[in-house]
Amino acid sequence: MSPLELVAAALGVLAVWLTVRQNPWCWPIGLIMVLMYSWIFFEVKLYSDMLLQLVYAVLQLYGWWQWTRGGRQHDGREVSRLGSAPLGLGLLAGAAGSLLLGYGMATWTDAAAPWLDAALTAFSLVAQFWMAQKRVECWLLWIVVDVLFVLLFLDKALYLTAALYGLFTLLAVQGWRSWRRDLEPTTA
Repeated sequence: MSPLELVAAALGVLAVWLTVRQNPWCWPIGLIMVLMYSWIFFEVKLYSDMLLQLVYAVLQLYGWWQWTRGGRQHDGREVSRLGSAPLGLGLLAGAAGSLLLGYGMATWTDAAAPWLDAALTAFSLVAQFWMAQKRVECWLLWIVVDVLFVLLFLDKALYLTAALYGLFTLLAVQGWRSWRRDLEPTTA
């Protein structure tokens, strides 16, 4: 465990905790975290995860904009559900991305876990995109992805990062519950 991993993990917890609470500061804090993790993953040859962090950097900016200026009134998005078509399209994009990235990593790199890492990368991008749009389903996808990331990071002896993703799983469960409550109609 390096000091860089320790700081990145702490920022990750803070960013996800703020996300659960729908605080837009989750995005700039998340931006710093993902840039730090891109270097960490480069050092342990998890190239798909490294690339994922760089794409996350762009998605952090997109999410910050969506949460503060997106939506119909340009005053930020509200929590909403995905329809069947966008849900299916997102899952299909994740599967296609998994196959394409997995093939590339297995063929042209010395990636440590090319197929699993690629699948987690592709579906993380889907979950992150849904999160930026405040779609409640993002949390269910995060739960699955985070559990699998825990197993991958344990295998790579990134114990603090595995613990972080375990905590992310718990926060995703809390996010699912919290955001679902925001969807329920209020009674006056």
